[in-house]
Amino acid sequence: MTSLTRAALVVLTVVLLLLGLLWLAQRRLIYLPGPGPVPPAATVLPGARDVSFTTRDGLRLSAWYVPGSREGAPAVLVTGGNAGNRLDRAPLARALAAHGLPVLLVDYRGYGGNPGSPSEDGLHLDALAARAFLGDARVIYFGESLGAAVATRLAAVHPPEGLVLRSPFTDLAAAGQANYPFLPVRLLLRDRFPVAGPIASVRVPTVVVYGTADTIVPARLSRQVAAAAGGPVATVELPGAGHNDPVMLDGDEVVRAVLDLAR
Repeated sequence: MTSLTRAALVVLTVVLLLLGLLWLAQRRLIYLPGPGPVPPAATVLPGARDVSFTTRDGLRLSAWYVPGSREGAPAVLVTGGNAGNRLDRAPLARALAAHGLPVLLVDYRGYGGNPGSPSEDGLHLDALAARAFLGDARVIYFGESLGAAVATRLAAVHPPEGLVLRSPFTDLAAAGQANYPFLPVRLLLRDRFPVAGPIASVRVPTVVVYGTADTIVPARLSRQVAAAAGGPVATVELPGAGHNDPVMLDGDEVVRAVLDLAR
């Protein structure tokens, strides 16, 4: 065996070991729950209360619910992104509640002090339980980033009044490939989180919000989601906005997108 062949084998072994580690640890890299537990709802949002619901696989999840002051207004079910917890989405809930809309801030399994470990199917079960909690109410789904995939999958089986997708990707692999172009992301991923495929069957009014300076979910991916929508769709482009900029959380354009659907 030549020295060149031995060197190639060493490199190949190292690469395979690294890929194996990524395969095993990928969910720790995808799901980044903020430190829990979170404070009581009423200490953060006036009039809010701590609520809970049980998933089909038996997990009791905690959430925050802000009752609406406008009679007949649809509730807004917020499915967050892969990082943080419901405390980080409180400014959005506060802004929507100021317009009289009820808001349910969901924390997934493993987030915000909730039991369990997150996975794609697990998050879907969490969203199903949150929707069941709202009963017969009219509901608008608001999905943020990875939560846009959760909201879209929910919409495909339980159509809402309307759907707001903030910084959606076509699927998780596409967003991962944009951030890690040197890795075979599509081959490694266990959790796929498709959006562009499932949204083709969703016929409800949809608004896609994205920032042109988003480096985590490039704007082109959000535009592709809008193009794939099966129902009436509008886009809200925020020039110069990055993925985690305040304007993307509770900016006027984001709040207005929800209010327009609520009307």
